[in-house]
Amino acid sequence: MSTSSFSRISPSAIHRSVPWVLAAAFLLFGAGVFVPFFRVTKFWVFDDAISVVGGILTLFHEREYFLFAVLSLFTLVFPCVKLGLLAIIWAEREHNLTRVRRLHRWVASLGKWSMLDVFVVAILIVAMKSAAVAQMEVGAGLYLFTFSVIATQLASSLVAQLLEHAD
Repeated sequence: MSTSSFSRISPSAIHRSVPWVLAAAFLLFGAGVFVPFFRVTKFWVFDDAISVVGGILTLFHEREYFLFAVLSLFTLVFPCVKLGLLAIIWAEREHNLTRVRRLHRWVASLGKWSMLDVFVVAILIVAMKSAAVAQMEVGAGLYLFTFSVIATQLASSLVAQLLEHAD
């Protein structure tokens, strides 16, 4: 979403909406990583609900350290860092504009990786469904997490728009 998409919205409306969008992104992220992403039923007997955190911990316990590290980085660390940086930018927006702009460039760089984890999960779901060994149902966690990524991108765009008006 480009900052020009918000050109018709007044800076005061953007200013009021950023904390709400950030709060929504934090809440959606927190719920999204703990609520099951999908439910797997194998042979119509075994039923298991899998969340992001549960899946990552399973990878660690199964000694799949590379997958554990990659998924932890892209699914937990990157989103937390991005949301944390946006919160810092918001808190310091009137004190140190040079630092705030530098931090926002970092956020923009992290944003390029935002949907990678959702993409990986989508590939996993397609692969498991096509195997025909298990029946899969998408859980609320996938939607919560995806909406968290979207809300974070929206907050980043709104902050960018405010930084443009700060000159």
